Amino acid sequence: MLRTASGKIPVVGATPPPTFNWRKRYARMLRITDFIVITVVVFGTQISWLGIHKVIAMPVPAWPGLSSYTALSVLVVLLWMMVLALNDTRSDRVIGVGTAEYKRIFDSSFMLFGVIAIVAFLLKVEIARGYMLIALPTGVAALFLERWVWRRWLARQRAKGEYSARVLLVGSEKSVAHTARELKRTKGTGYHIVGACIPTGRIAGSLTDTDIPVMGSVNSVERAIEVTGADTVVITSTDELGPQRVKQVSWALESGKQHLVLAPSITDVAGPRIHMRPVSGLPLMHVETPRFSPGQRFVKRMMDLVGSLAIVTILSPVLLVLALIVKVSSPGPVIYRQTRIGRHGREFQMLKFRSMVVGADSRLEELIAQQDMGNEVQFKMKDDPRVTKVGRIMRKLSLDELPQLFNVLGGSMSLVGPRPPIQREVDLYADHVHRRFLVKPGITGLWQVSGRSSLSWDDSVRLDLSYVENWSVMGDIVILLKTGKAALLPGDTAS
Repeated sequence: MLRTASGKIPVVGATPPPTFNWRKRYARMLRITDFIVITVVVFGTQISWLGIHKVIAMPVPAWPGLSSYTALSVLVVLLWMMVLALNDTRSDRVIGVGTAEYKRIFDSSFMLFGVIAIVAFLLKVEIARGYMLIALPTGVAALFLERWVWRRWLARQRAKGEYSARVLLVGSEKSVAHTARELKRTKGTGYHIVGACIPTGRIAGSLTDTDIPVMGSVNSVERAIEVTGADTVVITSTDELGPQRVKQVSWALESGKQHLVLAPSITDVAGPRIHMRPVSGLPLMHVETPRFSPGQRFVKRMMDLVGSLAIVTILSPVLLVLALIVKVSSPGPVIYRQTRIGRHGREFQMLKFRSMVVGADSRLEELIAQQDMGNEVQFKMKDDPRVTKVGRIMRKLSLDELPQLFNVLGGSMSLVGPRPPIQREVDLYADHVHRRFLVKPGITGLWQVSGRSSLSWDDSVRLDLSYVENWSVMGDIVILLKTGKAALLPGDTAS
């Protein structure tokens, strides 16, 4: 094995690590703003419910040691801060991405108020119900909003490579390259790759098709950590390392400050489907197969019915105005009906406001060669000559999709789901793509909020299948919220 004069395994140089601990700094900022938010909510609730003239002197009946509601509010603030800390809501493992951060805040808050209610009941203490009923949901909502704002700030920092874990990838060149592509797809996840160690150990080179420097071989991991300042080692494959070598790497990491991550080759699997179970010293990862129980289908259908009915009711004046504009702007029907493929491959008639001239479908073949957007399966044109002037505006803002709410009410579509394809596209599908027909197509979906026309076919398939296999109520709610933003600020991806 090649070594330097000092006896150390050689590695290439690297950029120096940051001089501050971003995890502690970010947690400290969260702690300060959490305190401000909770204090404002608790005392604001006290003042709004009890009145400013009763804030200081009004006692809490039969509560030992508390002379007034102000003292109770101080206690609630301190206890709320404590449970947020105990439940690790500011851990770098949950901040920035995913729903775990919000879930911990929700669980901690309800647990606290549940304990207060139980103690008050056991001690026969009368606390103003309005004080409790307003403070809890308002506080949780305010904490969610505060953390959301911090996430936006954190995403901007991470886009610049800051406030991120410094990652050293270790494994075969192929697996390292695959993991690097997945981690780099979204910089907001907080993993900044500073180097890689691969079996060949090409010193002073870069990983194939990437700009990631190769720091050395898999035997130089400890030295590479020292040089790069990496605080996270991600092992992408263990064939080249072996169990004993992986243990040696883990023993070399500084407890509490450096982390070891084992990255399986499987991707696009949501957290609830993954379960770890140690068996005979082996950390076995169980991945549940996608299941769609009658209960899940019932919940989703109720969400569709209630949501679409509410939207139709609220937007009924807008629907009438749009119908009138389409009618007077160009000759032809107001509603355009197109045969699409839905759940289990069944055909249905999808409704849209007509945004093209009559007979637009017959001109599709002659325009395919001029396609400048979309992908090899889905046809899109930036300046499609078949689109009317009014239609161009409606398509930009997704207003032409609103009649699909009636498809949702009728049961052929869902509010959220994979994009409904036409038969010409289905004929080009590979076998695995047909899994998208396990659920109803949606008015919006991951494809809608992740790039729309700018997506490649592979990315479109990946997003649709990821949705099908990892469906959740919270996921649908997040997509619907993002859809509103995408419709108001469509950028260049809508057409």
